[in-house]
Amino acid sequence: MSAPAVKKAVVLLSGGLDSATALAIALDQGYQCFVLSFDYGQRSLTELNAAKQIAQNMGVAEHRVIRLHLEDFGGSALTDHSIDVPEEETEDIPVTYVPARNTVFMSLALGWAEVLEADSIFIGVNAVDYSGYPDCRPEYIAAFENMANLATKRGVQGQPISIETPLIALTKEQIIQTGDKLGVDYSLTVSCYQADDQGRACGHCDSCRLRTQGFVDADIADPTRYQ
Repeated sequence: MSAPAVKKAVVLLSGGLDSATALAIALDQGYQCFVLSFDYGQRSLTELNAAKQIAQNMGVAEHRVIRLHLEDFGGSALTDHSIDVPEEETEDIPVTYVPARNTVFMSLALGWAEVLEADSIFIGVNAVDYSGYPDCRPEYIAAFENMANLATKRGVQGQPISIETPLIALTKEQIIQTGDKLGVDYSLTVSCYQADDQGRACGHCDSCRLRTQGFVDADIADPTRYQ
């Protein structure tokens, strides 16, 4: 009797709190995880170092880092050093939004998923405690999944690839509590938009504020190293 097929997933990992939690959930659900990170010209490269440590620590099947040049387009405080990272809250889509970032990332994840014959792509997008990015909304994810299964060999042959967003409806408090139960070492993660070369967080940017408050609300000690 042949062994049951192993479920495979491509998991997007930035090195931040949310993506590390999404990876832990995928592993807990029994997926063999192939992890994809991107060096896209972002302001803080320490998150990539964090991603490498997280992937190693969590025992994934493979971890690849793909170099992109989104800084050639700019248009975001994360890829254009002439635009300051805001330290005040804004009601509009903030300048830390990177144009088309999740679409580019998931398209490349989709290609690898087809090659691997993976069933799912996991991405740690969140539509509750987040910065208002349009490519983190449920409507966007549903549209991308529909497109993915129109555009792939697997999809048209009746083996659709699912886009899994286990964090999309959770608060930052709930995300941290979930990851804590699954043993995520949050001291390895870097969420700050402008972390220094040692991976220490600024404590002032939008991402830092959400992360800090999340640990307070979860009543879990914050392991973040601050500048």
